[in-house]
Amino acid sequence: MYVIIRKTGIFPAGKHQAGNKQAMSKQTEELKQIGERILDSSRTELYLSMHFMGEALGSLQTEMDLSTTRVGTDAVSIRYNPSYLRQLFLESPQLLNRTYIHMVLHCLFRHMFSSDNYEDADLYDLCADICVESVVDTMDYPAIARLYSQLREDWYEKLTEQVHVLTAPRLYEYFTAHPLTEQEEKLLRREFGLCDHGFWARMEKEPPPQEEQQNPESVIPPLKASVRRADEEEWKKHAKRALRDLNTIGNEKSGESGSLSRILSLETQSLTDYREFLQRFAVMREEVRIDPDSFDYGFYNYGLQLYGDLPLIEENEVREARRIDQLVIAVDTSASCDRVLVQRFLSETAAILKSQENFFHRTDIHILECDDKLQKDIRITDLKEIDDYMRQFEVRGGFGTDFRPVFEYVRQLREQGELTGLRGLMYFTDGFGTYPAEPTPYETAFVFCRDQEWNDKDVPEWALKLFFE
Repeated sequence: MYVIIRKTGIFPAGKHQAGNKQAMSKQTEELKQIGERILDSSRTELYLSMHFMGEALGSLQTEMDLSTTRVGTDAVSIRYNPSYLRQLFLESPQLLNRTYIHMVLHCLFRHMFSSDNYEDADLYDLCADICVESVVDTMDYPAIARLYSQLREDWYEKLTEQVHVLTAPRLYEYFTAHPLTEQEEKLLRREFGLCDHGFWARMEKEPPPQEEQQNPESVIPPLKASVRRADEEEWKKHAKRALRDLNTIGNEKSGESGSLSRILSLETQSLTDYREFLQRFAVMREEVRIDPDSFDYGFYNYGLQLYGDLPLIEENEVREARRIDQLVIAVDTSASCDRVLVQRFLSETAAILKSQENFFHRTDIHILECDDKLQKDIRITDLKEIDDYMRQFEVRGGFGTDFRPVFEYVRQLREQGELTGLRGLMYFTDGFGTYPAEPTPYETAFVFCRDQEWNDKDVPEWALKLFFE
């Protein structure tokens, strides 16, 4: 048996080791309690400033993890090194609060659930950090206040000009097309990185069967795909709840949250395929077109055998089809809407309108150009007219936007016996204007462009919101 020689005498090693383990266990528990108290204090301070983030702030557990030298999250827990937390708390409590909200925003934007979709994981991590910090820098709360450097200001100006909306996927696409130098990447990582993303790497997809793994004993079991999906769905709910609460606190208070509302809108609104969406406006109608599906070749052949060249039946010359018959497309041509984006929207829409699988050949489409009043009504009854319209289109609008004249005009057309089969209206806009108070008897969708500043907070509850890419 090993012994420990001390000035006071000789002791059996077993007793000393047991005492060491007990002391270490006590020290570990003390460190854990210190870390938890620090994070609880930070969470409380953030909650007092941001009530709308209460559900999200309270959803992360805390867990001491000495595998990291800093602090990070796996979307379930905040994993921390207690020594790092203690030092950060003593030196800069505001930076600690900022790091906490930085991690929560990673979860709300679900960055860790998307990271394995990108080939360059390190670049994606950087883009996710820039995205989160760009949002935090627009938030006006003393608990996270921090003067940011000229480096940040220069990069924000450059990226906003090129990318417009600083989301992680858009930044990744930009940096892939315009690679950073080694020095630039190093500076940006140091500037924007506040947390350890190492825990994201553990959020892998479902592992292969045991027999397909070369060395199963050496593999750390990754987070199961089913658990991962459940966690992601949970954070989607948190994001929607935060956005809903944020939209109900009033313009004065919501202004303190900066661009958070905008990014949350992006993250909680999925892109809708136009063809799929427009099918909601479809009606069943007969059209002149041979219908081979309803044709019975048995009777046809029997007639030829019985009467020679005289068939008993012939192919149907009409068929029932579910397609769009009437549609209204309103275009905001006010000065606040970018001309190029309007044209891009119209070009994309025109391509879909000309698709025979979605529209009847003879149709009734009204394209309304408007700002604070109705400027023009272009009626299209033949899909070939779309090209002529696109060639002549120009933005000619004023400086304000009022959506109500469009809906009043459509109401009058319906009362006059026109557009009686109207199922839907799409309004392309930036959202800054006066909305109608009463719901429409047809479906209404306000379409926003992700490339431009928009306001979707005032869209009535009875209307749909779509985002045009």
